[in-house]
Amino acid sequence: MASSDLLVLNTIQEGLNVRTVDVLRKLLALLPIREKLTRKADLVKAIAAYLLGSGLKKLWNDLDTLQQAAVAEAVYLTDGHYYPEQFQAKYSSYPDWSSRSSSYIYGYNKPAAKLDLFFHPTGTYSQSVLMPQDLQAKLKAFVPKPKTFTIKSTTEIPQTVQVAYHRIDYKNRRKVTVTEDVSVRYCPTEQLAQRDLVAVLRLIHLGKVSVSDKTFMPSKATLTAIAPLLQGGDYYSDADEPDDTYHDPIGEIKPFAWVMLLQAGGLASLVGKKLQLTKAGQKAMTDAAATTIKAVWKKWMKTTLLDELRRVDNIKGQTGKGKRGLTAVSGRRSQIVQGLLLCPVGEWVTVDDLKRYMIANNETFEVSRYPENLYILESGYGNLYNAGGRWSILQDTYMKCLLFEYAATLGLVDIAYMPPYDVPRDDFNDLWGTDDLSFLSRYDGLLSFRINSLGAFCLGLDAAYTAAPITTDSTLRVLPNLDIVMTGAPLGPAERLMMDTFTTQTSDAVWKLDRKVALKAAEAGHSLKEFLDFLTQASAEALPKTVQQFFKDCRDRSASLQDKGVARLIECTDATLAALIANDSRTKKYCQLAGDKHLVVPLEQETRFRNGLRKVGYTLPMAKG
Repeated sequence: MASSDLLVLNTIQEGLNVRTVDVLRKLLALLPIREKLTRKADLVKAIAAYLLGSGLKKLWNDLDTLQQAAVAEAVYLTDGHYYPEQFQAKYSSYPDWSSRSSSYIYGYNKPAAKLDLFFHPTGTYSQSVLMPQDLQAKLKAFVPKPKTFTIKSTTEIPQTVQVAYHRIDYKNRRKVTVTEDVSVRYCPTEQLAQRDLVAVLRLIHLGKVSVSDKTFMPSKATLTAIAPLLQGGDYYSDADEPDDTYHDPIGEIKPFAWVMLLQAGGLASLVGKKLQLTKAGQKAMTDAAATTIKAVWKKWMKTTLLDELRRVDNIKGQTGKGKRGLTAVSGRRSQIVQGLLLCPVGEWVTVDDLKRYMIANNETFEVSRYPENLYILESGYGNLYNAGGRWSILQDTYMKCLLFEYAATLGLVDIAYMPPYDVPRDDFNDLWGTDDLSFLSRYDGLLSFRINSLGAFCLGLDAAYTAAPITTDSTLRVLPNLDIVMTGAPLGPAERLMMDTFTTQTSDAVWKLDRKVALKAAEAGHSLKEFLDFLTQASAEALPKTVQQFFKDCRDRSASLQDKGVARLIECTDATLAALIANDSRTKKYCQLAGDKHLVVPLEQETRFRNGLRKVGYTLPMAKG
């Protein structure tokens, strides 16, 4: 047996031959064999004969529950391998392997354990262990299949979570642990996202959203302008920022996400220094918001406009040498979505439980092939050499960003979270350069999520979606003379923007319905129906008949004319020729009469019209200029 690692152990003899004589003697002592053997060949033969004989079942029965689980996983699920991290995620513990640690199973001068009879190193110096195939086959006769691991969920979330902080007691010179209750914040996103979508589209339509022509990321002024328009504002407010210079600012989440999502979704594009709505974006202002959101999410799954890891500011090297090792973002997103598809709709799932499921079922994803090229603080120190396993801070922060900044902002998942400052630093505290960090990422506070009805529709779990009625806290009184008077809570920024779009403000609390202004807004792509629905919800009384007639008149006038595209106007020498061409079977499908001697030809039909015209016996000279 060579000392190099093996991909497969076919027989028990192959596995035992890798062992030293000293280890084989320890293994023999675990079995009811009284012969004193010294030669390696004899030791291998005796141990193998016992394992392949009738004593195997008794040996299995002598294992404890976790040890039996390790054997069952290898027999049925992992092709003979034992993966410590995967096992721990599923069973919340490691099997007893004597004095061996969870990660480093083999070492010198350590006693043998019963599991050492089932698993063997794949090489003399290997830390990886493998169960021989002939032993797997024999164990299948009586070892039951391991339990299926499902994602844990609940219908409620706690109002507070207990967080343990490690402190230094300088007086007594010892480390102490302090436990505190931290409030959990809850954000239902389904209705918010549908209203936010239209608000941001409207702001772009007004030419008030600027982005970089290199990164396509929004400017600080743009983020400041968007935040007040969003229902409930951003996830964190200025009040969450500590009033000192020692803590890193959290920064914007929801405003940033909307700008990137609408660009990736093809609803907005950069013209000069500002975003403008595309034709799809203009159409989205009047389409059902849920259908638009589903299309945007589908396109975000494949976009390369932004790697979500870039939003984790404290992980450096992403634009330098480390960029070459980053994996394709579409693959990462797809793997996370596969996990989401297994979460029950309408029930809360913690981020940690989703992570556990992905690790336990070997459905993780890779963020970087060369994590050593990424670092914290300085490139010479703090390199993330150990961030390339099944799960590390790279996978953790990436998944939280995708769920928090994009899935939640689009309204697919409701979220429960707390400020990132309150999150323990155990997962990255031992990394060089993290001592002065307030948090690793602004998404550290994400605790749980719940797929809502909109999310089920966008993820393909439900074929249809029925939007809940949109409610508003503002109270307005709409008068028969077409005045709109604010009588209750002040209008929010998004509501005020809507009023400015469709009406004329005549005083601090009064607006006037104006047909000219309303038709101009409809011409620009704004939805009269959306504004009517808003007034109906916000009004304390039923809308007067004069107001209902106003909207009917505006809708009729805005729908009376339709732009059918660009066409050529062709003048014939007389009405007889015009009638001939307009009625000839070879040309009539591509033109129509306009007056006595004029023909109108749509530009998309011009080539067909010219071909038919030649068959009739005429030709049309090309236009000059």
